[in-house]
Amino acid sequence: PYQCNQCNKAFSQIGTLKIHRRSHTGEKSFQCSQFYKAFTRTSHLTSNQCGQAFSHQYQIKDHQRTHTGEYPYQCNQCDKIFAQNKDLNIHMRMHTGEKPFQCKQCNKAYSRSS
Repeated sequence: PYQCNQCNKAFSQIGTLKIHRRSHTGEKSFQCSQFYKAFTRTSHLTSNQCGQAFSHQYQIKDHQRTHTGEYPYQCNQCDKIFAQNKDLNIHMRMHTGEKPFQCKQCNKAYSRSS
């Protein structure tokens, strides 16, 4: 485990400890590009419509499309459209047959993680 040298709180991941340390220093490394307010962690990037939090700016931009009805990603094989690029990538596995996820118990491969 990784331990904070100021309060002795322990964390299983170094990244979580780094985020925690900002609570002691007051460091605000992440800035909202819309309102220019700074935050100590990226999860303060929240949707104005539903309040869902995100770690990265691109995630909130993709998410906002679920509220606006915009579908900018289109499959070049069947013309199905998607609001988020990740959904198009998952869909493309249907066409390619790619199965990147494997069960650790039976070794069967799947196109989606569970």
